[in-house]
Order: sequence, then structure tokens, then C-alpha cells
Amino acid sequence: MNKSEQQLLTIIAESVLESSLTKDIEQLGAKGYTIMDVRGKGSKGLRNAGWDASANIRIEVICNAAVADAISAHLQDKYYNDYAMVVYTGTVNVLRPDKF
Repeated sequence: MNKSEQQLLTIIAESVLESSLTKDIEQLGAKGYTIMDVRGKGSKGLRNAGWDASANIRIEVICNAAVADAISAHLQDKYYNDYAMVVYTGTVNVLRPDKF
């Protein structure tokens, strides 16, 4: 079995940022991403997605550590002060390393 250790970068953010975030992610070296509509409650209150202005998205990116670090740093610098956003990473093993 051909597997490779990569980083899973997860971004939970306001849905209004989707086009900006996906553009940034690609420009910083990621080959792709997955986006889901999500809801929940955190420090900014309840995000129920019942109204577009209060909707959240979850973006998952599988990439190498350098790309994950670059994206994380960029998001912190550009978005953290003005938007609700959570970013976290973890190590994953992927079975098709050529895709990442």
C-alpha cells in the first residue's frame, strides 16, 4: 500500500468568505479543497445557517506541512481580526499521495 503522511488543514469560517478563502488557498499552493456547510455554537454565539449572513462553512485541505503553515499564517494575518474563524491541523495518512 502506497501511503503518505500529509497535513489536514481545517478552516471553519463565515460563509461570506468562501470565494476569498478558496482563492487564497489555491494561490498558497494547495491542489484542492472540500467545502461543507456547517452550524454550531462558539465564542461568537450560535451559527445556525438558517440565514446566509449567519452561515458557516468548513473547508478541508490535505497538503504538505509547508503549505498548511503558509495558509494558516495568511489566514491569521488577513482574517482573524475581522471574522469568526477557527483553523486547526492534524496529521493524516493518504493512500493516493500523487493527488496532494
